[in-house]
Amino acid sequence: MTLAFECKMCGHCCKGKGGIILTSKDRSRLAEHLKISPEELIEKYTEKINGKIRLICGEDDYCIFFSEGCSVHPGRPDICRAWPFFRGNLIDETSWEMIQEYCPGVEAKAGHKEFVRQGKEYIKQEGLRQHDPDIAPNALITDPE
Repeated sequence: MTLAFECKMCGHCCKGKGGIILTSKDRSRLAEHLKISPEELIEKYTEKINGKIRLICGEDDYCIFFSEGCSVHPGRPDICRAWPFFRGNLIDETSWEMIQEYCPGVEAKAGHKEFVRQGKEYIKQEGLRQHDPDIAPNALITDPE
């Protein structure tokens, strides 16, 4: 069996504004990792957009916690833990093909069907499936399988 994804630690997924939505579970985990309160985390490192709390980016447009790699890797949010097994990449083969140009960890030889199988297994195993579109990152709203 070909592994559908293996992180190469390139940081491409850490660049860009808007994607790192924090659930309450994420805020607790990350605050604990940083040894601060969830309130301090929210005050120092987040902004509220369309009712959702997201991590801010630095001036370089990378996640505030990216510095030659993820500086909070053990405490990282679920959306980061789930990459590249996002809803769009699981349901749309064209999206999966497009991320291969962006993410060197996605193995094209595995094929989309195997990517989906491994992705759904990983999401379920890691407890990353979300159900509340009002607070969860949309990329993690998946079917109940």
